[in-house]
Amino acid sequence: MRVLMLGWEFPPHISGGLGTACHGLTQSLAAQGVEVCFVVPRAYGDEDGRFVELVGCNGVALEQRADTLRDATNPSRESTTVMATDRASIIEGIERCFELLSVDSLLGPYMTEAAYAQRYARIVSEGNAARIAFEKEWNAVQALLAGQPAFREAGEQIDRIVRESSGGTLEFTGKYGPDLMVEVARYAVAVGEIARTRSFDVVHAHDWMTYAAGLVASAISGKPLVVHMHASEFDRSGENVNPRIHELEHVGLHGARRVVCVSNYTAEIMRTRYSVPSEKLRVVHNGVDHASVTPSVEAPPRTIREPIVLFLGRVTFQKGPDYFLEAAAKVVREEPRVKFVMAGSGDMLPAMIERCARLGLARNMHFTGFLRGDDVKRMYAMADCYVMPSVSEPFGISPLEAMANDVPVIVSKQSGVSEVLRHALKVDFWDVDALADKILAVIRHGGLGRALAEEGREEVRGLEWKRPATLVKEVYAEVAP
Repeated sequence: MRVLMLGWEFPPHISGGLGTACHGLTQSLAAQGVEVCFVVPRAYGDEDGRFVELVGCNGVALEQRADTLRDATNPSRESTTVMATDRASIIEGIERCFELLSVDSLLGPYMTEAAYAQRYARIVSEGNAARIAFEKEWNAVQALLAGQPAFREAGEQIDRIVRESSGGTLEFTGKYGPDLMVEVARYAVAVGEIARTRSFDVVHAHDWMTYAAGLVASAISGKPLVVHMHASEFDRSGENVNPRIHELEHVGLHGARRVVCVSNYTAEIMRTRYSVPSEKLRVVHNGVDHASVTPSVEAPPRTIREPIVLFLGRVTFQKGPDYFLEAAAKVVREEPRVKFVMAGSGDMLPAMIERCARLGLARNMHFTGFLRGDDVKRMYAMADCYVMPSVSEPFGISPLEAMANDVPVIVSKQSGVSEVLRHALKVDFWDVDALADKILAVIRHGGLGRALAEEGREEVRGLEWKRPATLVKEVYAEVAP
């Protein structure tokens, strides 16, 4: 079986758990005979390509885009795997996706007035020419999708813009920056060209950034679409969702033949928030990367005698960094010697640094910024306790990595990983008193910490990616027998 898999990141170029999950899944799928062509916005050339064929959209020639989009919206195209009603839904979804993607927004969650002004100034000074070219291009794309008579003229306009701007390819940063919506749209067009020229059995799209592209690829190829929900917009933003992202998720979820959810917690959100029928949902808990369960790298000589409590993840609303700080303040009142580390980056980092100062934690809190590779393992090797106080966590791979590195773990009950872990302490994210009590218990009682570390290490060995990959392969077999 061959799968066209769509994702926004792949190691070593990652910003969180999504890329790590994709790497672990594809590695185990390859071991089970599944060939994966993995498409990212931008390929750097140093990615681990032992188990996948990695394709960057920044290297895809797009001279045939007029034909590509005509293929995607051609209702007479025959398919043995996509029923006519499904195809109509997919085409409608494509049109809706492109309508949503054609208007970009400067706003983002937790953006201060100063940050908004800075972003606006940058776009005005640097991006006008590119934005004008993009708008012309997408006006042409929309004309194609709407089936207007200007098809030939629109196709010629697209080809001309691409040739003049980038020699037949589109540019991608591959990041999650302010122009993310623009890149999501460009990604969908490039993936459409890949789908037109390659052979595969299933399209598998990871998270909302790739759902529009997945719909295009499915419509062009006539192959079934499987979407993977790692985190919904409700997980990331609570009730203050970005309406365009929410709509893109909704279109992708309802245009897919199956929806893979990383936990029962996520499946319930799919049913209640997105009205996805239960018969389309399949729960596949994440695993831990094989590299994470190998012996840890040698830790540097420990010069800090005080206990170290670690938060490692994106510093965003979803991950609950503010609850970590509140619990830290309570712990320090009882044990002033304890050190806390917040390792990661995100839109809430400036606010967390300010909050740390207001709580009087300057002597106890350390901010490392984003860590990757061996630096992550060295951080685990130094930690006495790992805390994941997520507000809404579909799964959460980092606790598994911490356990694999002999670190006692405390996780939020509002996380998918809490469904599979037996040897971790669990707490409601909002209960900072209980969180502080559990941190104190781990650092004060060595026997508890050692028991959690030893039992956790053994437990995580049974949670590698082999079983999740087997379940995903079964999903492929359901839709592409």
